[in-house]
Amino acid sequence: MEMKKMELDTKLIHGGPLTDLHTGSSSVPIYQASTFHQAQFPESQEFTYTRFGNPTRKALEETISCLEFAKYSYAFASGMAAISAVLLNFSQGDHVVLPKDIYGGAYQLVTEMFPRYGIEYTFVDETDLNAWKKAIKGNTKGIYIETPSNPLLTVTDIRGVVKLAKKYNLLTIIDNTFMTPIFQNPIKFGVDIVIHSATKFINGHSDVTAGLVVTNDQEIAETLFKTQKMLGSMLPPYDCWLILRGIKTMKIRMEKEVENAVFIAKELQKHSKVKAVYYPGLENHNGREIHFSQASSGGAVLTFDLGSYENVKDFFAHVSIPIVAVSLGGVESILSYPYTMSHAVIPEKERFELGVTEGLVRLSCGIEDKNDLLKDLCKALDHVKSGEYLTEKIL
Repeated sequence: MEMKKMELDTKLIHGGPLTDLHTGSSSVPIYQASTFHQAQFPESQEFTYTRFGNPTRKALEETISCLEFAKYSYAFASGMAAISAVLLNFSQGDHVVLPKDIYGGAYQLVTEMFPRYGIEYTFVDETDLNAWKKAIKGNTKGIYIETPSNPLLTVTDIRGVVKLAKKYNLLTIIDNTFMTPIFQNPIKFGVDIVIHSATKFINGHSDVTAGLVVTNDQEIAETLFKTQKMLGSMLPPYDCWLILRGIKTMKIRMEKEVENAVFIAKELQKHSKVKAVYYPGLENHNGREIHFSQASSGGAVLTFDLGSYENVKDFFAHVSIPIVAVSLGGVESILSYPYTMSHAVIPEKERFELGVTEGLVRLSCGIEDKNDLLKDLCKALDHVKSGEYLTEKIL
């Protein structure tokens, strides 16, 4: 059966090599080799050195290409390695437009590395198409999107930004980590480059750091491959194999995680000690209509405001089901504190302006029973002070 005619559930299993051509093994082998014997020297062969290519990595790259409707894909050692390989290919004198609500690692790369290479940048309100347009200058070369954003789940109109970019002949890049290929396929909307932190939902088991980049443009693909080789930032074979294994259950995992997120977001919205809940699946979420025009779910991540650092500390001290940790996307629920974790590198003034305040908590829902998860969260909320630190509740 042709791959393009397969449904998503089938593609997750058969989108890349399923068996080993040499042995018939039902699992793609881990080719734990740094180099390969060149039996027909001096004739060229596909694999010579793992920095240049590896059969296990190729299997992963073919799989993510299939899922993202792309021709080319590259697997990197982390999400930030993938972001860096893309963004550091802009040149001296170029200008890039990015969203204000952006992952902290990407913010640090742009604000600290771009100036060293003479690359200019502008951060804009990602919800305002006019703001994107106003930021474009004569030397603008690219637009970088993250939707929904981390951690406030703000929504960018992908079609609107792509239309604007095409008008001015600009490269479009999107971080699709939160939605994954399961719920959002930016290539279909004309985006040039899609980036994933495969550490998160794609792998799904909190045991790998990885990044993926896909594109349909051959010239971009050749540049990415060359960059990957020069930087030596490729994903090792064993990690590729773990992600290949995780991908097979991604849809089943994420459907349960999204079910939990919808339930928890609605319940927390009613809770007297929760100031605000940010989740695209809520009826009152700003940008909800645009989000569901380009994605098929609200995702498995939600953020809520407890009003103060003291309240967050009390809350974290009394939860027992979610772990409190950096990252997201595991089968276990994960609570994070963006103020000192994912966005700690952003200066305090900018953090507050973005809405990344001391009371903000991010929850990545796992596959636990939703009622058990809610009971545990409510038990912890019982220990949160109501009044001394909490500002007026916003609905």
